[in-house]
Amino acid sequence: MPEWFEISLRTLAAVAILFMLTKILGKRQISQLSLFEYITGITIGNIAAYVSLDLDTLWYLGLVSIVVWTSVAVGMEYMTMKSRVIRDFVDGKGTVLIKDGQLYKQHLHKERLTLDELLEQLRKKDVYRVADVEFAVMEPSGEINVMLKKEHQPLTAEMIGWNLRPENEAKTVIIDGRVLNDMVDESGYSLEWLHHELKKKNLAPESVFLAQIDSDGELYVQTGDARPDHDNADRKPKDRIDALAKQFESELKRLGKLARNESDRRTYQSALDRFQAGYSPSMPDREQKP
Repeated sequence: MPEWFEISLRTLAAVAILFMLTKILGKRQISQLSLFEYITGITIGNIAAYVSLDLDTLWYLGLVSIVVWTSVAVGMEYMTMKSRVIRDFVDGKGTVLIKDGQLYKQHLHKERLTLDELLEQLRKKDVYRVADVEFAVMEPSGEINVMLKKEHQPLTAEMIGWNLRPENEAKTVIIDGRVLNDMVDESGYSLEWLHHELKKKNLAPESVFLAQIDSDGELYVQTGDARPDHDNADRKPKDRIDALAKQFESELKRLGKLARNESDRRTYQSALDRFQAGYSPSMPDREQKP
């Protein structure tokens, strides 16, 4: 057998075996590596290269070595799942670097992390001042996770008392010009509705690169020509107005509950009554009453 042909067969065999063994090792091996998994990955890669290129008659021993390494790795993962002591020893523990805005110098030295490297990692988290950090920890994988102090966290709808509708997953109904019938059914709409919406946009399904239906029943279409779908941005203004009206109504109710005295509470309630009397979601086509 020619050497080039033998090497080709060995390489293909090594690729197939590595793929199967990586599937056995699981997704952690390709997402975040512990120290032992890092060593395992390097070693298996080196052995696979030996199996592919070494023309010794004992090349098959390399495959035996790969299987042994994989077995050890799987066994080690099983033991770390069962024992916290082994898990802490093999995977390591998280190290607190910042607490209540204060740096832990000794912990930085322990992890051999310079201030410049720490500040760089904080900037990647959109944090530019150490004093704003409530808690920062270096995980065993080497990633640094940060929690900001309460007053520096982004404002959420819950903080201001807004009641928002739950947002469901957008359903992808067309990919590369092919209609996905099962996804259309899951969206709660029919194929006739989909074709009608596409016709309104002067599009055929074959010309659509990507189409999705969101939880509000909006059909968003991408044709792949780098031109945004401006038509969707201006559709159903009534729905947008209704959502804003509900938010405003919830805010008036919240302020009324938090009023410091009866006079303020009556003021908020009066504004709420006037708003409810002057606006009705069932009036889409005529001007609202003053």
